[in-house]
Amino acid sequence: MRLSAVVGLNWGDEGKGRMVDLLTEDCDAVVRYQGGGNAGHTVENELGKFALHLLPSGVFRPGVLNVLGPGVALDCQSLLEEMEELRRGGVCITPENLLISERAALLLPWHRQEDALEEARLGAHKYGSTVQGIAPFYGDKYRKKVLRAGDLRFPERLEEELESLLEWKGLGLRGLYGAAAPTAAELRAWLRDYAEPLLPYLGDTGGALGELAASGGRILFEAQLGALRDIDCGIFPYTTSSHTLASYAFTGAGMAPGRLDEVVGVAKAYSTCVGEGPFVCEWRGPEAERLREEGAEYGARTGRPRRVGPMDLVATRCGARLQGATHLALTKLDVLGCMDRVPLCTAYTLRGAETRDFPYPALLDEAEPVTEYMEGWRCDVSGARRWTELPEAARRYVRRVEEEVGVPLGWLSVGPRREQYIRL
Repeated sequence: MRLSAVVGLNWGDEGKGRMVDLLTEDCDAVVRYQGGGNAGHTVENELGKFALHLLPSGVFRPGVLNVLGPGVALDCQSLLEEMEELRRGGVCITPENLLISERAALLLPWHRQEDALEEARLGAHKYGSTVQGIAPFYGDKYRKKVLRAGDLRFPERLEEELESLLEWKGLGLRGLYGAAAPTAAELRAWLRDYAEPLLPYLGDTGGALGELAASGGRILFEAQLGALRDIDCGIFPYTTSSHTLASYAFTGAGMAPGRLDEVVGVAKAYSTCVGEGPFVCEWRGPEAERLREEGAEYGARTGRPRRVGPMDLVATRCGARLQGATHLALTKLDVLGCMDRVPLCTAYTLRGAETRDFPYPALLDEAEPVTEYMEGWRCDVSGARRWTELPEAARRYVRRVEEEVGVPLGWLSVGPRREQYIRL
């Protein structure tokens, strides 16, 4: 048995999808255990380039079981659309290789509606939501005001639950925003068109994964977003509404508690961030535009330009600790080949003192980056497949990152395609 997790060390968008796609060659199952369709994992392989939002990144590997656990915000409409898009691209998706937890709660149309209304109400103080309904969904889930996928098997009970939820949600939407909830007929039609087609995929994910683990199967847990977006340990309130940490993997999959044999912490060779909130090492102006264009830094779900800057070692050390990372995967090293000097944020200056520790979120707006520069390599490294094929300056940069983060480097990505990596 080998139980592994691929998780983000920063703000999300680190390149986890390409790492999961790479590592699933040796896996029997890949599990998404939290989050919803509000972010994307971009995977590029022999079939083309795909942006996954809910489907696990193991879906491209024949013989791999892909699982959506009970911790996931199940957006049936987005999931069905994503499945159809991948099928058009030649990807096989059937109940044989996709299993959805019957205990997963459904993200309903009013969750997106509430998300948009709340961001509009907040105005200049908005959180930078992708408006995919994630925060309202998790709020309702913990108030036990949701439908679960398994309820679709019990139409009479489902109808009772639906009437109760419609009444309750209508009170909230009218009272808070002066808006109307979807009608009963509209919601029934939505369930018929988008939720019921998923019935053949529903099952007991905890039982299936438990049996697979007991028989020596290899399971990979795939997280969404990064450590700094965790609802408890991240840069609150500019976080997501679920647990993005590896420690939640078993619960979010519906499994009994266990021990992970490996936690692969993914970080970019520079920093990116989508949405609002503190981002200490952020660049602005022409150098930011150049880095954004070189790295094609636009959100996979929203298309929004990502905020960019040098690699933030303070944040990455914090993320590695929160995730319990056993190995580091560094992505997009090739993008830095355009620079004469390569920057690193090694510490923060905060209230007159220098610190290497990530501060409490309320202090981040006061922090200033301490930036060092290393010699650039000024060449294309996307063809390198061995450590020795990298320029000496690139090797020095990578080893410095490894030393500062304090986690051994396992993988180095030098391009978006499946084969463009170096294994250390």
